[in-house]
Amino acid sequence: MKHTIIITAGGIGKRMGGEIPKQFLLLAGKPVLMHTIERFYQFDNQAQIILTLPNEWKDYWEELCDNLDFSISHEIIDGGKERFHSIQNALQIAHGELIGVHDGVRPLVSISTIEKCFHTAKAKGNAIPVLEVKESLRKLENNHSTALVRSEYRLVQTPQVFKSDVLKKAYKQSFHSAITDDASLVESLGIQINLVEGNDGNIKITTPVDLQLAELLLKSENN
Repeated sequence: MKHTIIITAGGIGKRMGGEIPKQFLLLAGKPVLMHTIERFYQFDNQAQIILTLPNEWKDYWEELCDNLDFSISHEIIDGGKERFHSIQNALQIAHGELIGVHDGVRPLVSISTIEKCFHTAKAKGNAIPVLEVKESLRKLENNHSTALVRSEYRLVQTPQVFKSDVLKKAYKQSFHSAITDDASLVESLGIQINLVEGNDGNIKITTPVDLQLAELLLKSENN
């Protein structure tokens, strides 16, 4: 079954506090985004990989690829105003029977997590990786807080994987602010979402502390 991987890298990384978007920051000597692409290439070296990038950073990325001899084949699509629009753009050229959507700044997703997502999506139509909540939760409402039962909640990761026709149908809907991820959009069609276990190291790099943690996790993996 042919796979398409859409890797979203349209952010400009304001929370990092620097001039370089977080997806281009160095992690163990290579841009975060290269580590992410390599994970999916290890899973399936025949997969179609589509990268969504801000138009103004395309030349910078291509220069990085040249300088670091990064040769994994991928297609580049303009990132839209919102993540929603970036994925809409990418879906125009996606030809896999299963399509996975992944955050470009999650470079440490495990091969096991990717396999579980794609295998479950093949069998059941979709799959997203999640983790149990390990800390206590409280809900804020009208200046008061209430304890929540954490066993009833899960933390959602990527890749989120769907059969092609379902995801493309979901993205024909109009954009609205309540869309939080691909799963919520597909769910709005009345389709049940299947959960699989993610991996703790599959963190989303959004702050300098996240980048430091990713360095430690990558070093631990390599050892």
